[in-house]
Amino acid sequence: MNIMVINPNTSVSMTDHIREVLQPIKRADTNLEVICQDKGPETIESAYDEAYAVPPTLELVRKANREGYDAIVIACFSDPGLHAAREISRIPVLGIEEASFHLAAMLGARFSILTPRKARIHTKEEEVHRYGMSHFLASVRSLDLSVAETDADPEKTKQRAFREAARAVAEDGAEVIILGCAGMTGYAREIEKKLNVKVIDPTTVALKFAEAIVDLGFSHSKIGLYAAPPEKIFKT
Repeated sequence: MNIMVINPNTSVSMTDHIREVLQPIKRADTNLEVICQDKGPETIESAYDEAYAVPPTLELVRKANREGYDAIVIACFSDPGLHAAREISRIPVLGIEEASFHLAAMLGARFSILTPRKARIHTKEEEVHRYGMSHFLASVRSLDLSVAETDADPEKTKQRAFREAARAVAEDGAEVIILGCAGMTGYAREIEKKLNVKVIDPTTVALKFAEAIVDLGFSHSKIGLYAAPPEKIFKT
């Protein structure tokens, strides 16, 4: 099968990082393309960044459909443009945030999210609510780092993630930890081993969900929520 993983920012470093982690865990029969955009924000750290990233993300979704891919993963822990992507796609499109929420709810009673920036704590709480999973949320905790730092400084990021994850377990009642940024791809196992609690790497989860959904022959229902948008003229 052929899967396109879209990093919806323009960071080549983060895209390479995601590719390096996903290549060893993909199935032998999965052809994987990990790609970023050439237009848009370097990192996604605000609603403004998300909005700016959506149009080029949708262009890559169209490309994947034209070129015969079997599934798409949007590798940003905000799921930018996810519903719009599903409207225009014949093939399944997975967001790493949504995928990780559902897995976390299956692994424990309550989960905590580690997000890079403090300013995004309330945004993450709202996103959990929009997905209808507020009753599973123990807390959202910040690493007080930029998204770029999570990718560029793994050791510092893992140290802060371990500290905040330990607090989430001890103080918030979390049974599962979600690493809430694609810049933290590949860090979960080390933190999990050290803390002895389940830690979810959303990008790897979404890839494995995508492989399973393709195997099962599923894609999004097109009769309601993800119905194709009506054709119209767009002025540019």
